[in-house]
Order: sequence, then C-alpha cells, then structure tokens
Amino acid sequence: MKKINFPFAAIIGQEKMKMALILNVIDPQIGGVLLTGHQGTGKSTAVRSLVDIMPQIEVVVGCPFSCDPKSNIDNLCAECQAKKESSQLKTTKREMQLTNLPLGVTEDMVCGSLSIDKVLTEGISELYPGLLAKANRGILYIDEINLLQDHIVDTLLDASASGINIIEREGISVMHPARFVLVGSMNPEEILN
Repeated sequence: MKKINFPFAAIIGQEKMKMALILNVIDPQIGGVLLTGHQGTGKSTAVRSLVDIMPQIEVVVGCPFSCDPKSNIDNLCAECQAKKESSQLKTTKREMQLTNLPLGVTEDMVCGSLSIDKVLTEGISELYPGLLAKANRGILYIDEINLLQDHIVDTLLDASASGINIIEREGISVMHPARFVLVGSMNPEEILN
C-alpha cells in the first residue's frame, strides 16, 4: 500500500524552497539543495511530497541501480551494459523514489559492499547495493545533515559530483551509476559558529 504524502501543491508560502527543489529535480547537475528553517516550516514535508508530482521513470527490469535504458552504454552498470550489447534490455516504468539517509549510517550502508562469500566460493564480485544504488535517478534526502559524520558527507559529495559510486574491497572494484538529487535539511539554531 502506497503511503500518501501531503500534496506538494498544498504547501503555502515557502516559494524559494519549492523553487529550489523543483529546479534541482529538473536539473540535478545544479548539485543539490540545503534547506534551513525552524522546526515545523515544512522542509521534510516538501521533500517527501515532491516525488508524488514527478513523472514515472523508465528503468531496466531487474536492475538494482534503476539504470536508464536510453542512456549511453558507458552510463549503465556492467550488467545492463551486457544486456544492451546483446539487445536483451527489457524496460518498465516506475515512480521516482525518495531515499532517506539515517544519521547513524555507515559507509557500507551508503556505498554498498561486496559479498565476500560469493567472491571466495564462486569468484564472482557481487555487490550488496547500498543507499546510493537505491537513490540513483531519485532523491537522496538527509534530515539534520549537519549531524552527519564528515567522511559520510565526503562520500556523498564525491558520488553526487561524479555521478558514479565505486566500491573497492579486497582488491575488487565494482562501480555503478549514482545520479541523484541531493537534498539536506537542518534547523538554523544547530549551525555551529
């Protein structure tokens, strides 16, 4: 059952915030938006309701990264590249997703990790996708972003700027697309001087 959010169009006032969110969804290369305002000003409500007004996106069936079937082959994950080269790329449409990043998140939760069992037993570098994989072609939202650990912030900013996520563990490297709208929010009284 789909959770119903407060409608984006019903948010009164907050014109700069709404415009910033809409512009970042239209052009994610803007680089994201940081929403500041006192508790109860509608920051989280606006972000959560934004996905409901977005059109559906076309994705590759079974792809954990929601690869765009119309993109250049270099912008697809390895599995989708192989499917596209062999003309076996099947697509479907789905809603854009909002991925919430919890404050106590670890680097493995953000980036994903390799299945050491598969590597050792089968010689396959299989990825357990992280939050960056889930957020690809969607919105990555971090409430109280100022409380997030610095190395996690660096990881998010690197992935946001480059559009890819690279996981390197035990001499094995896996990469996948990580293009998302980055939205952070915080209360102004929490800003450190």
